[in-house]
Amino acid sequence: MKFLITGGAGFIGSAVIRHLIEYTDHSVINVDKLTYAGNLESLNACSNSNKYSFNKIDICNEKDVFEILSLEQPNVVMHLAAESHVDKSIDRPDEFIKTNILGTYNLLEATRKLTSKGIEVLFHHISTDEVFGDLDDHSAPFHEETSYDPSSPYSASKASSDHLVRSWGRTFNIPFVITNCSNNYGPYQFPEKLIPITILKALNKEEIPIYGDGLQIRDWLYVEDHAKALIEVAISGKSGQTYNIGAENQKTNLEVVENICSILDELHPSKDENFSSYKDLIKFVKDRPGHDRHYAINPTKINKQLGWKAQETFQSGLLKTVQWYIENNTWIENILNGNYVLDRQGL
Repeated sequence: MKFLITGGAGFIGSAVIRHLIEYTDHSVINVDKLTYAGNLESLNACSNSNKYSFNKIDICNEKDVFEILSLEQPNVVMHLAAESHVDKSIDRPDEFIKTNILGTYNLLEATRKLTSKGIEVLFHHISTDEVFGDLDDHSAPFHEETSYDPSSPYSASKASSDHLVRSWGRTFNIPFVITNCSNNYGPYQFPEKLIPITILKALNKEEIPIYGDGLQIRDWLYVEDHAKALIEVAISGKSGQTYNIGAENQKTNLEVVENICSILDELHPSKDENFSSYKDLIKFVKDRPGHDRHYAINPTKINKQLGWKAQETFQSGLLKTVQWYIENNTWIENILNGNYVLDRQGL
C-alpha cells in the first residue's frame, strides 16, 4: 500500500513513518510544510529508503495538494497536519481555522477528485479527544458516540474538520475513518507540550510552570503505541467508523511533573546546591482561559474490533521519554535554534 501522510515531519507523523518504513513493506509520501514543529531530523533513519519520499507542501495551497494527490494516487491519505497548541490557538485562532479547516477541506476535495475517477482512496483523519470538551468527576470516559463540546479555538477547529470528513464521506462517498486520541508523549515531541517542557526546564534548572492547581487530568498515550494504532486502523478499520485511541493512563498534570522530576533525580541528579530535587523547581502559575479539567478515552472499540492495545505503561513510556531527551541534545538544539521560548504548556 502507498500512504500519503500529511504532517509527517511532526511528532506523531514521524513516528508513523518510522514504523511504516522500518517494519512494513508499505511506501510513504511525506507531505509537510515544515513549520516550527516539523523537523526532518526526526526521519533521518528513513531518508535513504526507496520506500520514502518527502514533499514540502502547505495543505492550505489547493493547487499543490491537488497535484501531489493526482501524481501519487495513494491508497491512504493519513491526515495528521494540524496546528495543535492550545495556547497559540487562543493568541492566534486564525491560523488554526486556516490550517485545520481549510487545509482539511483541500485534502478532502483532492481525494474526492480521485474517487470520482474510480481511484479508491481511504481518507484517515487524525483528531483529538479535546473535541469532546471535558469530563466532570462522575462522567465515564469519552467513547465514539460522545457529543462534541469543544472548549478552545484549537478543539473547535478540530471538531469542524471531523464534521467535514464525515460529511464528505456521506455526501460524496469518500471512504474514511476518524481516530480521536488522548494526549501523546514520547521522543521527538516539540517542546511546547507539558512533558518535554518539564524535562527541558528541569535540565536547564529553570522554574517548571504548572497551570492553576495542577489537578487537571489527562489520559496519556505513548506515541509509538499511537503510531501502531493508526496503521492498524488505516489497514483494518471499517470505512465510515470512528475509533478512540487511548492507553487508560489518567494522571493529573502535577503527578506527571512530579514523576518526571523523580526520574530525573535518579537518572540525572542535580549538582546544584540551591535545590535537592527537581521538584523544588515547580511553580504554580495563573490558569489558562477555558482550561478543560478532565479528559479520558475509552478504547474498548479498537481493543475489541481491531485487537490493538497499548503496550507501554505510563511509567515505562515516561522513563523512555526522559532518557531520550537526556541523550539527544543535538536534536533539541537544532529544533530550538529559532526564537521559540519555553514559557507555555500545551495541556
